[in-house]
Amino acid sequence: MEQNEGGYFMKDRILSVDIFRGMTIVLMILVNTPGTWSAVYRPFLHAGWHGYTPTDLVFPFFLFIVGTSIAFAYKNKSVDASTYKKISVRSLKLIGLGLFLGAFTLTFPFIKDFADIRFPGVLQRIGVVFFFASILFINCNWKTLIGISVVLLLGYWLLMGFVPVNGVESTFDRAPNNLANYLDVQVFGTHIYKDDYDPEGLLSTVPSIVSSLLGIFTGLILLSKQPKKANILMGMGGALLILGYLWDVVFPINKALWSSSFVLVTAGWANLILALIYYLTDVKGITFGSIFRYAGANAIILYFLSSFISKIMGMIKIDGDKSLHGWLFDTVYVHDFMSLQLSSLLYGLTVVAFYCLLAYILYTRKIFIKV
Repeated sequence: MEQNEGGYFMKDRILSVDIFRGMTIVLMILVNTPGTWSAVYRPFLHAGWHGYTPTDLVFPFFLFIVGTSIAFAYKNKSVDASTYKKISVRSLKLIGLGLFLGAFTLTFPFIKDFADIRFPGVLQRIGVVFFFASILFINCNWKTLIGISVVLLLGYWLLMGFVPVNGVESTFDRAPNNLANYLDVQVFGTHIYKDDYDPEGLLSTVPSIVSSLLGIFTGLILLSKQPKKANILMGMGGALLILGYLWDVVFPINKALWSSSFVLVTAGWANLILALIYYLTDVKGITFGSIFRYAGANAIILYFLSSFISKIMGMIKIDGDKSLHGWLFDTVYVHDFMSLQLSSLLYGLTVVAFYCLLAYILYTRKIFIKV
């Protein structure tokens, strides 16, 4: 039986995990491809800084389910040199794809000037998180992983909150004396998302590893012989939410910084939603969300293609300086009888429908592309 990018055999799959992964990747594509960024409904935008919107849940949900897949892939697998090689190669492929997305341009030699290339990115973070979470999982028991998670989250909070920056008291605000922002500027220079911060920056990658470790714990519960697994996940999700909101008082929930409170709150929601899907599909046997299952089986390649094609459509110019993306949106989706926000959303839903169709074709032909 062929394997998909999650790494475990099709016969061993838990349906709710694929549905959750597929829902996540579909939402990632939707929030990344509106018709115009000037008219987007608030839930489909990131929070300005502190706090979170539904959109801010999407990326941590994906890292969470990466951890769940790691538990499925390596729980009963013998570990040798080839295991470390496969983990390393896959991580490097993800990082390489991310760097390619950031560096690609349409003009020869098809690579941006070096000074304009962004080094961090979504796929780069997935690659780094997958590497460390996998290595930790195959070398540590669950109790040790809990200890590591606690140390990483507490350590990150202490670093961010109490280490002065150039002799100035540190802050959690978007400012030069924010330690995460400061380190990104010092290490990456111009190779970051904004002049003063990067949402996939260096230091904030550390707590994002815990997002995946928390997904591993969920995976172990799903693989266990524990009765009433949905109840356990619900309880764990609720506990994480409470702890996250308590921590928010001193370390604000913040996606750009991937704050420790953000890790707990997003993992809490992930457990609650996955518990509901698990109860409906794997316990009650209710059939729904097949299209998400198809998308979940080829999640990474769908995300890469959507990002790459969207970038190309933004680069191709027609009708003067208007991009192919802009021309298509204005010509097909913008009408006087509907709001620009609705037009923008309909464009995004059309993009999602295209990739769902592609996912269906790949799935029915048993094509599972591993990265």
